[in-house]
Amino acid sequence: MIAIRPFEVKEEDYRSAVAIGNAVWPDYPETVEEWKEMDAKRSKAEKWGRYFAELDGKIIGFAYYSQSIWVNHPGKLSVNVLVLPEYRNRGVGTTLWQRLCREVEQFDPLRLRTSSREDYADGVRFALKQGFTEKMRDWESRLDTASLDSSVWNRYSSRIAEQGIQIKSVVELESDPMRDRKLYELEWLIAKDVPSSEPPAKVPFEEFQKVWERTNHVPDAWFVALDKGEYVGSTDVWLSKAEPHLLYVGLTGVIRSHRGRGIATALKLRSVEFARQHGFKEIRTWNESNNKVILDINNRMGFVRQPAHIDFVKQMREERPDDADLTIVDSEAENAAVSGVAAN
Repeated sequence: MIAIRPFEVKEEDYRSAVAIGNAVWPDYPETVEEWKEMDAKRSKAEKWGRYFAELDGKIIGFAYYSQSIWVNHPGKLSVNVLVLPEYRNRGVGTTLWQRLCREVEQFDPLRLRTSSREDYADGVRFALKQGFTEKMRDWESRLDTASLDSSVWNRYSSRIAEQGIQIKSVVELESDPMRDRKLYELEWLIAKDVPSSEPPAKVPFEEFQKVWERTNHVPDAWFVALDKGEYVGSTDVWLSKAEPHLLYVGLTGVIRSHRGRGIATALKLRSVEFARQHGFKEIRTWNESNNKVILDINNRMGFVRQPAHIDFVKQMREERPDDADLTIVDSEAENAAVSGVAAN
């Protein structure tokens, strides 16, 4: 009989969850250390939960729900169910899904979001069976850093230099006392234009600053384009703890007033140069399937397109007028404010 129990914050459960995740998604391995760090540095405002499925004492799958301050609506949740391949089609996923549905009822969910890769037939089929519908697709693209002939692309660096545009790393910008605030505002301007299955929310500045605490963050490879001191574009990459040769692109973008001038390409080239200089062999990125501009840049640079990742959405109830005003509330900060204590 399949038994369901909550995930516990202990070493054995982290190891079990990561092992299942890596078995289901072998192309994207993660480490226990990454999971622990992610959980430890979550915003206190976020709700999340994980549940294991056990058969004869063996952990064979897990399900989770989570909220995101980047969406910032208590009724919009991300969910997923992962089952070891050899235990599929035995009702394990359905049992986990039923438990997950019971757990999220307490949040009066408006919409649930999940995802799968288009060639992961079991995942796509399961999402559709549970009533999810496709919302959008992201193309994954991978670059073999050794394949890029930098000399062919040098014109982009020259082109933006002629316009007075400089590119600096955030480390080189440390002397700017307003650096973090400028980065915060720049990321928001870029994020608003990134296609998403849910509209983004502007996170509190204090949450944005937590980026400096992440151990897989690479400040030396977070590049910013400047026009007379104004931050007009950026790109960043993140380490893979499980695959030391690999970098993941975070967000690349340019503000509207400076698009079409070669800045995004020049920024991406700086990332590739960094990767090559530091021995990283591959860079991976994701872009919405209709984002022709950035997809064209990737194609010309030699990124090789992989199967698309599909975002699925399930509507749980009708939208109400008050939904527009709902946000994820940090109860500790709210209580501190009510009692007159300054909240950090």
